[in-house]
Amino acid sequence: MNDLGELDGRLLVVFDGRCGFCNRSVRWFLRRDRLDRLRFVPYESPRIASLLRRNGWAGEGTTIDPSTIIVVRDAGLPAETVLVRSNAVIAVLNELQSPWPALGNLVRLIPRPLRDLGYRLVARSRFTFFRRLESCPIPTATERARFL
Repeated sequence: MNDLGELDGRLLVVFDGRCGFCNRSVRWFLRRDRLDRLRFVPYESPRIASLLRRNGWAGEGTTIDPSTIIVVRDAGLPAETVLVRSNAVIAVLNELQSPWPALGNLVRLIPRPLRDLGYRLVARSRFTFFRRLESCPIPTATERARFL
């Protein structure tokens, strides 16, 4: 069942590989993930098609919204948990070294509807401030092992 076995308990961060803002965010997370607790994959990757289908993010009658970050805990296992929008960002912050978990816990104090509203506002304007990429950027040799 687990076609993502190489995660070994790490969070899987699913992002829009053609979004400049999303790619900058991933690079920011990579620089701060000194404990190697995150793995990244763009929505466009065929490696996660079954994960997206099984969680209702892809398939007949469903379209994926690439403006929504998805974080998956225990991907492919019975305990698989999917977090989206602000909850996904908080989960990623909590995997980083100090001071980022404290920021995640502080943001968690804001009611989720307000956090998600802020998330949606940023997501809606992401192409206003950052360009749409023609293709996913190629990670450096060091970063390559952190991507599926």
